[in-house]
Amino acid sequence: MALRAPHSACNVLSTSSFFRTSQQLRVTRNINASLLRYSATSAQRKIQYAPPQTGLLSLLPRSAVPYAELIRLDKPAGTYYLFLPCLFSTLLAAPFASPIAPPSTVLATSALFFTGALVMRGAGCTVNDLWDRNLDPHVARTRLRPIARRAITPFNALVYLGGQLSLGLAVLLQFPVSCFFYATPSLLFVTIYPLAKRVTNYPQFVLGLTFSWGAIVGFPALGIDLLSNTPALISAACLYSSCVAWTMVYDMIYAYQDIRDDVKVGIKSIALAQQKNAKLFMSAVSALQVALLAGAGVAIGASPVYFVGTCGGAATTLAYMIQKVDLTNVKDCGAWFRRGAWFTGGAIAAGLAGEYVTRYLGDEES
Repeated sequence: MALRAPHSACNVLSTSSFFRTSQQLRVTRNINASLLRYSATSAQRKIQYAPPQTGLLSLLPRSAVPYAELIRLDKPAGTYYLFLPCLFSTLLAAPFASPIAPPSTVLATSALFFTGALVMRGAGCTVNDLWDRNLDPHVARTRLRPIARRAITPFNALVYLGGQLSLGLAVLLQFPVSCFFYATPSLLFVTIYPLAKRVTNYPQFVLGLTFSWGAIVGFPALGIDLLSNTPALISAACLYSSCVAWTMVYDMIYAYQDIRDDVKVGIKSIALAQQKNAKLFMSAVSALQVALLAGAGVAIGASPVYFVGTCGGAATTLAYMIQKVDLTNVKDCGAWFRRGAWFTGGAIAAGLAGEYVTRYLGDEES
């Protein structure tokens, strides 16, 4: 007579077999997932750097291309964003000058600011890439940057940075002496911004403190002492704060390009902190920006031209951008980041220019 295992023993054996099979399936799935990740990473690493064949960089000597890439010479949006607060403050300050600054002075000052923005934006990129040289290789969009791909050594980048800062100082010395004391504190923010990405969820605020500094310097550039002119000081403070808010909005859109990689490597940003209510957050910050622009106008007794052009233009373009941008689409985020300089920046500048021209013509008639 054959012996049969008790029913309970069969259950134990079946259960044990089930768990072994389940465990094997989980291990298999994990191995497959790891292989897929490895394959994706390997495929990504196999994509080699290709020297530019078109555009400005293709015209440069091969040895100069990495240095041009380091300062983002072929990506001017950052330069525009650094220049625009300088332009805003120059146009806002011009009517305060005594006598009112003529158009030739406004244009010459603006051109000098643009030169400085071009140089210092490049210096900021160099500082940023030095800080991020161990992070950039792990982010899809930044892994082929010159320092990340080892086309430029950190030492050579530091030497290059010294040259950029020297050139920036040469530009700064073309302004009135007081500008030196107003402008140099911004170097602190230029240095610490890359660190902010590691310690706070709101590094865009620190970037705003950096990129918006020109909103203050336009006043001393035209000979206006902010410390002895209360309306000008209040107006400059409001303009600066509004530019900080604007930076938070456009750089939040920019940060959405890297949001997946940022999670992996531990980079912090508003895009991650406010992911669940991103557009609501951007709308609130944009409303604050417009309110601060209005405050800048009230402080100087601006005409309706300012409020309709500058405040109305900013509100309209910001609302349109926030509504249209697809934060889940990397290319769309990049496109709207670039458009923002022309849309919102252009609207604010046009309103300020209209206010300046109105006051200048009125001053000539009187």
